[in-house]
Amino acid sequence: MSIDIKYKPELPQTKQPIVIIGAGGIVADAHLPAYKIAGFEVHGIVNRTKERAQKLADAFGIPNVYNSVAEAVKLAPENAVYDLTIMPEQYIETLKQLPDGSAILIQKPMGDDFEQANEILELCRTKNLKAAINFQLRFAPFVSAAKFLIDKGLIGELYDMEVRVTIKTPWEIFPHVIIHPRLEIQYHSIHYVDLIRSFLGNPQSVLAKTLKHPGKNLSSSRSTILFDYGDTMHAVINTNHDHDFGPNHQESYIKWEGTKGAIVAKIGLLMDYPHGVPDVFEYCIVEEGKSPEWQTVKLEGSWFPEAFIGTMANLMRFNEGTDKVLHTSVEDVIQTMAVVESAYQSSDIGGVKVSGFELKVES
Repeated sequence: MSIDIKYKPELPQTKQPIVIIGAGGIVADAHLPAYKIAGFEVHGIVNRTKERAQKLADAFGIPNVYNSVAEAVKLAPENAVYDLTIMPEQYIETLKQLPDGSAILIQKPMGDDFEQANEILELCRTKNLKAAINFQLRFAPFVSAAKFLIDKGLIGELYDMEVRVTIKTPWEIFPHVIIHPRLEIQYHSIHYVDLIRSFLGNPQSVLAKTLKHPGKNLSSSRSTILFDYGDTMHAVINTNHDHDFGPNHQESYIKWEGTKGAIVAKIGLLMDYPHGVPDVFEYCIVEEGKSPEWQTVKLEGSWFPEAFIGTMANLMRFNEGTDKVLHTSVEDVIQTMAVVESAYQSSDIGGVKVSGFELKVES
């Protein structure tokens, strides 16, 4: 069965100039390439080290480089959208300087912990900001394609969702992240927590364990998170960033299973990171009287940079009124942060002690 899958994001109908706050690697690798593809206007950029902002401005033709956030706000067009690409500890201070009622895209995660996430939420409410968190995996082509098939009912009732990542991650290329005391879930698996929520809603509870590698000075590099959605839905995240044994058995995929079919999306970006390999999108819809047959669909774009079009486009469309839902709003993502916090609590508490039971061994 061949299906015309709709997966590309709808773009805004109005021009909304972007002011970028921050000039890190993610801006050069994802934000600016995505905005160029989409035809979004980037009006200006500011960074604490002005030279970095100037370098990106020269490379991408950004007309204005500012000396401070205050100057960027003062000289920004009235309908500017602000794109915060800084580290979480700088969010509160920066958000306070942005105009009340403005549209803002904030880099994930929504704070370094749940307490900080709530502070961000309250500030956004106080300032009446149209604020979204940049959980762009929701808008990756392979995710949007899967959502299209599932929303159309083509794989039936969804009963299983799995994310599995077994790779070698070069954390050293993220110097500001590698030192984090909550590394793996807070800065990586959080994408998958948010993704599972976007398909299944909020879980009743979570079971989790996040682990260190014995030979590395990292707070964590492997995690398992199991979500409780009742007695038929199975949802699990398994990540291992320490599989440094060549590419043969590395894997990176999202799998959805339903009563009438299944979908598997290979996340090529994470393999041989940061170079990546091609994504692969496959689906199988079972037809009565026929053997299961998998279809492979070539999708345009990937997680980086194309998914970054989706989060910004949704914010702009919400800002102009053409989208009624801001999908990654701070009001929604606070629930992702709550699930992440619960995962860390579960990991700290541990499981049921086997020694609490009397073991009976027959001779």
